[in-house]
Amino acid sequence: MAKDPQTPLDDELSRQQEESDAQVEPESVEGELEEAVERAEQTQEEGEVQEEEGETPDNPEAEVLAAKVEELEQSLAEAKDQSLRAAAEAQNVRRRAEQEAEKARKFALEKFIKELLPVVDSLEKALDAMGEDATEAHREGVSMTLKMQLDVLGKFGVEVVDPAGEPFDPQYHEAVTMVPNAELEPNSVMEVIQKGYLLNGRLVRPAMVVVSQAAE
Repeated sequence: MAKDPQTPLDDELSRQQEESDAQVEPESVEGELEEAVERAEQTQEEGEVQEEEGETPDNPEAEVLAAKVEELEQSLAEAKDQSLRAAAEAQNVRRRAEQEAEKARKFALEKFIKELLPVVDSLEKALDAMGEDATEAHREGVSMTLKMQLDVLGKFGVEVVDPAGEPFDPQYHEAVTMVPNAELEPNSVMEVIQKGYLLNGRLVRPAMVVVSQAAE
């Protein structure tokens, strides 16, 4: 049976696991430390017995074991620190991968949305250009088609940017020209030449607008 294809997240987690396996395991260091401590205690007891019997203890093994205990304690602390770091790094990798996957899912349709926007523009222009000689059925048909198109886009997180009368915002609007206007506050959107669109809060296309300026 064929194996499932590895994802970047799986590859990264496998790498983290291999690095963790290659590091010193705290459990193994703890086992060595316990053995060394037991041997040191046993040697200390033998020395105390020799002192009670009036003998001068001369056992260099006690010093070696004490040094070994200190070395193992340091190794244990380092192993635990490495283990915590590896676990934290693996968690960070997983979190970053999940964020990237969510971002890719939310904006995967961005290019497709851009290709559909000219269709929406054409329907809006066709509706605006209809004269009095256009039949009601024709007008209603174009209007319903436009509404269906916008409803479909809305289901996928697309929002319309139609800032007529609002203050000019360079993050979402693109000024085509500026016209003196005494009736509006300076830097206000007088006219929307082409609507803008957002996809899940990200700008797909800025609104093309005419901006007011103070009358001379």
